Amino acid sequence: MAKHIEMGKKGEALAVQHLKSKGYEILETNWRSIHKEIDVIAIDNGELVIVEVKTRSTDYFGYPEEAVDAKKQKLLISAAQDYVDKTDWEGGVRYDIVSIVLTNQSHTINHIIDAFTPGL
Repeated sequence: MAKHIEMGKKGEALAVQHLKSKGYEILETNWRSIHKEIDVIAIDNGELVIVEVKTRSTDYFGYPEEAVDAKKQKLLISAAQDYVDKTDWEGGVRYDIVSIVLTNQSHTINHIIDAFTPGL
């Protein structure tokens, strides 16, 4: 397995562990709709939470969450709409980012709640 894919999988596992520790109910991981993917879908206080996980080995070139640009946000919003339509979800939807810097010795997690809002 390529090193960056392995790191991404480790990051997603850490993100799920972090979310669970905060009381989130995990509904899906790596949910796909055609060519779109949502890393984690969860429930937090009755709200559907779409979570994008970004993992890097260093923040030398910028923080991982900076990679969630307008194009990525648009894809997440579209994928979330597909999920909402498929499941008939009728509650609120929120978009979080879990940013992880993962080194050989340790990791840091930055959980950005309500990181962006559709249409803004």
